[in-house]
Amino acid sequence: MRANDILTEQQNTLERNGTLIRKGSVGAFLANARLWLNPDTGADRRRQVERHLRELLPALKVLGLFELLEVRDPALRAWLGAADTDRGTGHESE
Repeated sequence: MRANDILTEQQNTLERNGTLIRKGSVGAFLANARLWLNPDTGADRRRQVERHLRELLPALKVLGLFELLEVRDPALRAWLGAADTDRGTGHESE
């Protein structure tokens, strides 16, 4: 399967199981994960990155990303697990 088999050149989003998935979601996750892991990322920027990661989680879960791939960094993996749990209960973690 090729990328354009999932989203054609004319499409920017698709809906799967009631979740809107934007083109670039996986790339945005990777970029934000790198920033989260970077010790030089400042506190304000890190909070923004965490907000963006939290917003991406529903689409990434629907895509099945975490069923096939495991986040290697234990701290990021734990944060994502907690953020997903908090998202499900309506709480924001900082």
